[in-house]
Amino acid sequence: MTVDLDPIVALTACALSDAIHARRVSCREVMTAYLARIDALNPACNAIVSLQPRETLLAQADARDADLAAGIDRGFLHGFPMAIKDIAATVGIPTTLGSPLLANYLPAEDGYMVARMKTAGGIVIGKTNTPEFGLGSHTYNTVFGITRNAYDRTRSAGGSSGGSAVSLALRLQPVADGSDFMGSLRNPAGWNNVFGFRPSPGRVPYGPLGDQYVSQLGTEGPMGRTVRDLAMLFSVQAGREPRAPLSIAEDGAQFAAPLREPKRGLRIGWLGNLGGYLPMEPGILATCEAGLRRLEGLGCSVEPASLGYAPERVWQTWLTWRRWLVSGRVEPFYANPAQRERLKPEARWEAAQGAGLSGADTYAASLERSAFYAHMLTLFERHDFLVLPTAQVWPFAAELDWPKEIAGVAMDTYHRWMEVVIYATLAGLPAISVPAGFDDRGLPMGMQLIGPPLADRAVLELAAGYEATIADLLAREPTV
Repeated sequence: MTVDLDPIVALTACALSDAIHARRVSCREVMTAYLARIDALNPACNAIVSLQPRETLLAQADARDADLAAGIDRGFLHGFPMAIKDIAATVGIPTTLGSPLLANYLPAEDGYMVARMKTAGGIVIGKTNTPEFGLGSHTYNTVFGITRNAYDRTRSAGGSSGGSAVSLALRLQPVADGSDFMGSLRNPAGWNNVFGFRPSPGRVPYGPLGDQYVSQLGTEGPMGRTVRDLAMLFSVQAGREPRAPLSIAEDGAQFAAPLREPKRGLRIGWLGNLGGYLPMEPGILATCEAGLRRLEGLGCSVEPASLGYAPERVWQTWLTWRRWLVSGRVEPFYANPAQRERLKPEARWEAAQGAGLSGADTYAASLERSAFYAHMLTLFERHDFLVLPTAQVWPFAAELDWPKEIAGVAMDTYHRWMEVVIYATLAGLPAISVPAGFDDRGLPMGMQLIGPPLADRAVLELAAGYEATIADLLAREPTV
């Protein structure tokens, strides 16, 4: 069965916002159109969970229409249906983190990002699915089940923002939020042919719950079907929050300004598979290299680049940081024998690994991370941007928990197959996943455009320039 594309749902987020504010369409009409599409497509892909009652959502849409009639403009997201990743706290809607231990958890207050999206006029219609505690780049859990790829329902959606990417690709919401610790905004975006942006740490303040100082590897951020849509959502999410001590003291509104064309002559360093260190499935490098040729068409200078730093050192540093931070989050559940047995095996493994760390271990990893950051600065003396694939494998079978080998190389942890994303994360660099192409099975792949520290806007502008060269890729909508 083919599902017709409603003209409202067909609009970009920016065009939709313009139409709502000009009152060419009502917020009720927008909500009705999106709910109809969710009804038609979500059962097969399972991207949106905890969907709220239709009557409640229509009443909120009517209230947004009344606001406009009274001259009240709440912002870019006025009247937008928004499904929030099921990691971010939402008042009145379960925030399960994909765990049966939190299946009925109702936060007392919204997370900072969610509150900002609501203030800008968004209507929270439910949540998007995520793996348990966001662990692993494959979206499945025992609470809601598997989220399936927008382009092939037999394949993984990626993760941990898999529900976000699929709901966006299938036009179940105009824009989407997500979070990224180990590629969780980049991998699912690449596997669903949309854009996913990991901002600089501190751009999107996280809270109010949880650690505010040492948990700097993860960050929330935006996804969009266009770079402009993504940047507009980012302008809502970003900005100083006094209660978040490490948030960047710059107004997020700067990202709502028109994106300039990237200047000619930008130097692009192609890291590829790090000189053969990273195993890759066939076709991934070639697909990304085709994307690099599009950048050359923009006037960029593309050349092979060497990381110049032992990648195994980076991996070991990463393992220590991840074990420390993840085990701290799951240890309270792990310490309770009854709850421990209900945790996914990967969560139990993380807790056990973290329990063996000493203060000296974590301090040594922090020193190593600092050295890696300093080294990355030297790469940006020679290159304006760096590029890597967003994944080392094509979307795999949805029933598989995680890939055990790549191109004949055994994976020694449940996340080793996503090693390609840790470099931007560990160095705290802004990175966007852009569509790179499809294989002969019609499966999508993305590539990461990585910028220098705090160069969020420059990354978005390069992505927007690249977007202008890939109309053929973006025209390949999922078959529904």
